[in-house]
Amino acid sequence: MVQGTTSDAGKSTLVAALARLLKRRGVKVAPFKPQNMALNSAVTANGGEIGRAQALQAMACGLEPHTDMNPVLLKPSSDTGAQVIIHGRAIGTMQALDYHSYKATAKQAVLDAFARLQRQYDCVLVEGAGSPAEINLRDNDIANMGFAEAVDCPVILIADIDRGGVFAHLVGTLELLAPSERARVAGFVINRFRGDLALLQSGLDWLEARTGLPVLGVLPYLHDLHLDAEDAIATGQRTGDTCLTVVVPVLPRISNHTDVDPLRLHPQVDLQFVAASDPLPPCDLVILPGSKNVRGDLEHMLANGWQEKLNRHLRYGGKLLGICGGLQMLGKSVADPLAIEGTAGKTPGFGYCDFTTELHAEKTLKNVKGLLRLNDAEVPFAGYEIHCGVSRGPDLASAAFMIDAQGEQRGDGVLSGDGQILATYVHGLFDEAAALEQLLIWAGSEPQALAAFDLAEHREAQLERLADTVQEHLDARWLDSLGAT
Repeated sequence: MVQGTTSDAGKSTLVAALARLLKRRGVKVAPFKPQNMALNSAVTANGGEIGRAQALQAMACGLEPHTDMNPVLLKPSSDTGAQVIIHGRAIGTMQALDYHSYKATAKQAVLDAFARLQRQYDCVLVEGAGSPAEINLRDNDIANMGFAEAVDCPVILIADIDRGGVFAHLVGTLELLAPSERARVAGFVINRFRGDLALLQSGLDWLEARTGLPVLGVLPYLHDLHLDAEDAIATGQRTGDTCLTVVVPVLPRISNHTDVDPLRLHPQVDLQFVAASDPLPPCDLVILPGSKNVRGDLEHMLANGWQEKLNRHLRYGGKLLGICGGLQMLGKSVADPLAIEGTAGKTPGFGYCDFTTELHAEKTLKNVKGLLRLNDAEVPFAGYEIHCGVSRGPDLASAAFMIDAQGEQRGDGVLSGDGQILATYVHGLFDEAAALEQLLIWAGSEPQALAAFDLAEHREAQLERLADTVQEHLDARWLDSLGAT
């Protein structure tokens, strides 16, 4: 089990790297995260929902994602409440204290899923959540040491030196563990190191002498490494030549922002995330992303003047794309009579499209494929749906996305009559190279100026690069013992 001294210490990437290394050696390996809290999720082959990082780790193993790889997923809808997903299915929304009491029940789901994976695979790589030293969360813990103790699993601790205080993080974490928990820590990994390793050596020697545990490796800072994010939003603007500028507002409950990763990685696209309170900079395309609390995020945008910002953007010929929750915001209203995502009620939408949305208790979870009909072209696309909303209205009869559902095609979303507004419930629509090209042309790129970009090829190259780095910098004997267990 890989546990971290902090969130974003590198747990997900280390598990992905180890998974790819074991796969190379012919080991049947699977990833596992007992409990995940994330708003970036994926739809599994068996029709459930898991964290995006576990879907990526499954790819590193050469597997289709499965709900057993992440049996408990929490999707925050407010500062104190979250939708609780067990074995890939939402069971309802709980406040933090209610879930704390529910964890004893959730633990059985975790243990059952882990047992199934153990029966199928030679090795299961487990990822912790946050830090094992979060004292207030120790009772009924199922995410870190509570799980490791329950299944008698060895643990390595990873810490991020780039944020500073790495020795305090590691020693402090050990000090806050129970004796039995400390006894199962097999060693440390230090992540994101920059500079001359000789300058770090005295600290490593002190750490090993102080704790009696080995430093299993020091991983270098990998510039321009990109893998699907669990939650963190990458910022920064393109500095080279671009043919298209895209702006995405960062909503308070933004979800599945990995949708725009192909745009952020495309060499000719300048993708900018902006706060809802910031001005809307000049751009070719605005993307309204998914949301875990559509009405709350919509009200936040309206309060920050986005109706006028978008009106002006469209008035000057800009394009507007809504994805999932973003689609719902483009209609006349979003109603939540059952309080699925917050308080019950109805919120006026931006009103650009003639349809209304109502949230239902049953969540749609589907992997989909079909044809994108845009720019007088017809190209294949593939993606997934994760939403509670059902939208109805005349504008939904005009759609650019035609989904192949058991041999029959059905339209999805809206394409406005003037061609400026496009909306869909489908996540991942930029992942396929042909669909990405047509969407960029629709947004304003010149076809002859576009470079090709394939996300699947890029992701595979990143996994290989990561695995090579970990193989070079982690203790070889420890890696060999891992493959032999």
